Order: sequence, then C-alpha cells, then structure tokens
Amino acid sequence: MPWRRAAALSALAGVALSGCAKPPPDPDALADFKATNDPLEPTNRFFFSVNNTLDRYTLKPVAQGYVAVVPQPVRDGIHHVLGNMASPTLLADDVLAGKPRRAGTTFVRFVINSTVGVAGIFDVAKHLGYPAHEGDGGLTLASWGVPTGPYLYLPLVGPSSPRAATGFGMDIALSPLNYVPRGYGLLTLNWGLYGGGIIDTRAQLLDQLDEIYRDALDPYATIRSLYRQHTASEVEAIRQDHRMTTPDWYTQ
Repeated sequence: MPWRRAAALSALAGVALSGCAKPPPDPDALADFKATNDPLEPTNRFFFSVNNTLDRYTLKPVAQGYVAVVPQPVRDGIHHVLGNMASPTLLADDVLAGKPRRAGTTFVRFVINSTVGVAGIFDVAKHLGYPAHEGDGGLTLASWGVPTGPYLYLPLVGPSSPRAATGFGMDIALSPLNYVPRGYGLLTLNWGLYGGGIIDTRAQLLDQLDEIYRDALDPYATIRSLYRQHTASEVEAIRQDHRMTTPDWYTQ
C-alpha cells in the first residue's frame, strides 16, 4: 500500500549507505554482481529477515484464518471489489502509458462491474470480452523508458525498486479517493481498502510462498528473481500492446 511504502523508503534511506555490498574483484563474480543489480543486498536481506518474522507471527496467521473462515466465493467477491475500486487509478495509468485500448477496457470494466456486477462483486466484464490487466505507476514509468534501478526489499512492503516506489507515489496522487472531502466514512473506507488489500494479497500467496520457503535453497534470491521476471513480463505486455483504438470488428 502507498502509505506503507513511503514509510519504508524513509526507513531504508537511513541505513542504505551502511548496507551496500562491495563489488567483488574477480571478473566473473563482478559480472554476476552487476547482473544481479542488488548493491544493497546486505540491507535488503536484513529487511527480508525482519519481514519474514513479522509475517510469520502476524499477517500469515490472519491470512490463514481468513481463508479458513471465509468461503472461496466470498473471497473472490472481495477480491473483485478491491480491484474495481482501484480502476480509476489504473485508468489514469493506462492513459499516461499512451495505451487507449487498455484505458478503454479499464473504463468499460469499471462501468459494467460497478453496475451489472453489483459494485464489483462479480467480474461480469471478463465474460463479455473485457479481461483484467495489470498496471501501476511503476509500469507506466517503465513504458516511458525509465530504468528500474537497483533491487530493493523494503520493510513491511517486500520486493521493489526505485522506479516502482516512485510509481506508487504517482498512484497516491492519481487516486481520486485522496481528493474527496473527508467525512461520510471515507477515512474508514480508505483504511478498509488498505487492510483488505493486504489480507487479500497475502491470502492469494499462501501456497506460493510456502512452496518457495520449503523448496528454494535461497528464498531471498528466488523471490528477487520471480519479482523481476514478473515485472519484466508486465512491462513487455504494455510495450507490445499496439492494438487499434477501436475494436477490429468496427472496420469489418
């Protein structure tokens, strides 16, 4: 969530200079060091350990209880509502990335799911040919050619990068909920969305993270690699999206 990332960046800045990994003198090792692009690895691994401890005794048990108590259809509905509430920010990111078809899909999804989908509980738009796609400020910056920068593992946040952290700051500025006058339960709504998003995301990752911690020789390196692969895949999906503004059947 944006507010957690801002706090994490402040905490990281205070220890970054003291936690830099020194480039190795061996040429082959130096090449691997540069390819890894993790100059803050000692600090990152420290926060990785801290996060794991906090997760083990707080967030993971909450997510497990959530999965055990709340039926799958209800969890799916909550997941859909959270995604639908984020649609205005995603729409702004799609526009800033210069992808009108993605922006159109986001807008249509929001309208359909907010109405026919009962405030987003049901993903009706997907079945009408408007599937969901990922997007955020970090991916928008990537579409502009901004490099990712070194790998960061932020306290209370997890895998990130300077580009991704900056992008989340953009998303804070783009979220319309931050510009609605306070009152009418909006503060409670914001906190509910933040908390619900955290629990929903952790619940979806229960099996994947358990598998990584059980099977990987170095879970830190595995998560770093998976994060980079996923980010690169999403960036490439945006760059290769050259669809026309109007659907193909308009021209037939």
